Amino acid sequence: MTLAPYACDPARSRGRRHHEPPAPTRSEYQRDRDRIVHSTAFRRLVYKTQVFLNHEGDLFRTRLTHSLEVAQLGRSVARSLRLNEDLVEAISLAHDLGHTPFGHAGQDALNECLAGHGGFEHNLQSLRVVDQLEERYPAFNGLNLCFETREGILKHCSAANARQLEADEPDGVGQRFLRREQPSLEAQLCNLADEIAYNAHDIDDGVRSGLITLEQLQEVPLFDRYRLAALHEFPQLEQRDQSRRLLYESIRRMLSAMVYDVIDATQAALTQAAPNSVSVVRCLPPLLKFSQSMREESQTLKRFLFVNLYRHPQVLQTSSQAKTIILELFDAYRQAPGQMQAGFTTRADAAANAVDPQASLSRVVADYIAGMTDRFASREHERLTGRRLLC
Repeated sequence: MTLAPYACDPARSRGRRHHEPPAPTRSEYQRDRDRIVHSTAFRRLVYKTQVFLNHEGDLFRTRLTHSLEVAQLGRSVARSLRLNEDLVEAISLAHDLGHTPFGHAGQDALNECLAGHGGFEHNLQSLRVVDQLEERYPAFNGLNLCFETREGILKHCSAANARQLEADEPDGVGQRFLRREQPSLEAQLCNLADEIAYNAHDIDDGVRSGLITLEQLQEVPLFDRYRLAALHEFPQLEQRDQSRRLLYESIRRMLSAMVYDVIDATQAALTQAAPNSVSVVRCLPPLLKFSQSMREESQTLKRFLFVNLYRHPQVLQTSSQAKTIILELFDAYRQAPGQMQAGFTTRADAAANAVDPQASLSRVVADYIAGMTDRFASREHERLTGRRLLC
């Protein structure tokens, strides 16, 4: 497939922070994808919470399966728009590498712990993982990914963090936030594929868990339209023992509609704007988008999930326990850094000589905790406190 002029071409990449000779059989973005798949942080995603904690069932989505679904959706759209599929896949697979154990509960806890030291945000942590924390190569820390992959990983960034990134790497991945520019279309696509994926699979996991029902979902026009269409074509799905098939078919149709809507709306925006390069894309408003009607329906679905699933008392209860685990782990490691694994203990010792030793030690502890899986964090908490909060 010939790439569109507004797509990222690996032959014109802005390169890597540490020079490496090109691979003989792979493009630069294929190489990035492969490095991500083989990373330690990627493997850990299989035991990191999406919505439901890992111990609550082995059929719910994890950060790993979510990332795979985002990559699949992203590649499908990228092919239709003649964007770079390999770059989309690389960004999709890496976008959650910095997520803490226990999902957003863990992130909120670490953000509290680092309130006086720059805070914690999983997008920025994902960049730290690929830039610094992975230890695989003798010549550099991190995975040494291409600029375009790293840019796509950093979906959000505060002005303060962007200024720090710019100071550390002039004209780097923080600059667009200061200039208020857009990332590549491949990065824009990954952001939207992320939203489509979690809306769809959170419906599936929510119904499977029993926390939301198909009857409740009839309140959501975007979902119910495709439920009714499925029943019209397959009336037998009305039977109680066919409810699982009805759910899957409704979600499948909804997903397809959202993907086709993105393709059509984006193609219309591209036709109107007529960008002829990636640099032009950066100076335009976002071009990868839903239609206005689909955007409104997607927002309605998100509000439904927030109220009925993410804020469900059962989810809130386990999230509260998970948050307590992270807060108490942070305090325990701050007081006794030697309880961390060897590499982090060495970093904690070096923090004593930093300009701000307390901030440096706090960041080391946060890096250690953020890299944990749900079950390792639970075991460590029990080891250090003698209490088991999650069974």
